Amino acid sequence: MNIFKSVIDSTKGITVQSFLICLAAAALLGFVIAVVHMYKTRCSQSFAVTLTLLPALVAIIILMVNGNIGTGIAVAGAFSLTRFRSQPGTGREISSIFFAMVAGLACGTGYIALAVIFVLVVGLLSIFYLSIGFGGKDAGVKELSVVIPENLDYSEIFDDLFNSYTKSHELVRVRTTNMGSMYKLKYEVAMKNDVSEKKFMDEIRMRNGNLEVMLGRVETPTDMI
Repeated sequence: MNIFKSVIDSTKGITVQSFLICLAAAALLGFVIAVVHMYKTRCSQSFAVTLTLLPALVAIIILMVNGNIGTGIAVAGAFSLTRFRSQPGTGREISSIFFAMVAGLACGTGYIALAVIFVLVVGLLSIFYLSIGFGGKDAGVKELSVVIPENLDYSEIFDDLFNSYTKSHELVRVRTTNMGSMYKLKYEVAMKNDVSEKKFMDEIRMRNGNLEVMLGRVETPTDMI
């Protein structure tokens, strides 16, 4: 089977049969792309439905402008405007949108086999990279948030505690709070295996005057592009 052969006969043009094949393939691949996107990722229902329908919508547009270069350029311009009419998304969301659009383009031009292979290869690669945690933070790294009075020097105040309780630590953010009368410090720490997190937090509270201390997993609400 020639994967570079289109189901659309250039001599006959778009028939009912080729139209239904392209549309059905795009709809099925859209569902697969949405499932891949939802793997280990929080996703709203509206975005999942959008990913499911997007390849079919793109395929229909391509089928409608098939052979008309001027109309195709106009449609490409219309697609480029969508980024200015939507909120910024994460890197995963943007890549999934392009993923769905490419699948729709392949189906719209009739290259169904090529579209299926493309979706399977890219989808499996995406799942593989997410499964091995490629590019992610170490699972043992936690986020430590500490509030201290403004009269304390935050640069070395907890160094001895970090040396005793953590394998590594990094100060990632400092900001003022309570109208400038306090500092809020944010660290990323990797705790040692044989230490008590409660005792670690209690000793920090003794240093910062029993102000707020928070220790938890590192949250990444958005991807940086």
